[in-house]
Amino acid sequence: MVYTSLESPNNRDYDYELHLAHLYGNLMNTYGDNGNVLMLKYVAEKLGAKVTVDIVSLDDDFDDNYYDLVFFGGGQDYEQSIVAQNLPRIKEAIGRYIENDGVLLAICGGFQLLGQYYVQANGQRIEGIGVMGHYTLNQENNRYIGDIKIHNEEFDETYYGFENHQGRTFLADDEKPLGICLYGNGNNKEDKTEGVHYKNVFGSYFHGPILSRNANLAYRLVTTALRNKYGQDLNLASYDDILSQEVPEEYADVKSKAEFEK
Repeated sequence: MVYTSLESPNNRDYDYELHLAHLYGNLMNTYGDNGNVLMLKYVAEKLGAKVTVDIVSLDDDFDDNYYDLVFFGGGQDYEQSIVAQNLPRIKEAIGRYIENDGVLLAICGGFQLLGQYYVQANGQRIEGIGVMGHYTLNQENNRYIGDIKIHNEEFDETYYGFENHQGRTFLADDEKPLGICLYGNGNNKEDKTEGVHYKNVFGSYFHGPILSRNANLAYRLVTTALRNKYGQDLNLASYDDILSQEVPEEYADVKSKAEFEK
């Protein structure tokens, strides 16, 4: 049964409301990826939105007309195998959600399972949900581990993270990377791509979690979801307006994030 795991406090008035589905959140939650949900909730509240987070797990239905945001995290091989067996039940709903421009963030295992298939370290092939075109191969006696920095030319945004994955992912022709590696291994260490961007789906191998270190991406996800729901002309606070006060105390004299990054 779908259950609510987190919701905004009722001690204030909200202008908007967002419903977030945490897919298999009780199974796919390694490497601190639950922090992405907390960051989405935090940024949404800063923008005046009340957030309700539901765990949508084994044998639960996914209502693609109800949810405004979706997070699909990573897991160990055993948990991913269980999820892979259950996912076909909601394949059509997830596919509709994606094709109708629903906002979705997928990390590591979630990223892999949205694709055609992935091959585990032991060589076993696990079928993905197949709603996106990428696929993932394994590698022998090696993992991609370390700091990574990528740049997204479409948004002119830079993202920082930490990668830890054994899989080698290759994107389909209709998919763009989340960014091009400035350093680090990325999806496969061959084509300099990292992650995926398709419609409003964003996938990555960044752990840590990705959004706590890249608030610009969290802002993009939340504002896209709000405009999907309330209209593209929605007047929202700017990124600098809601995050300028988040600069650490030791940089209190910095007036903007742009100056902080210098």
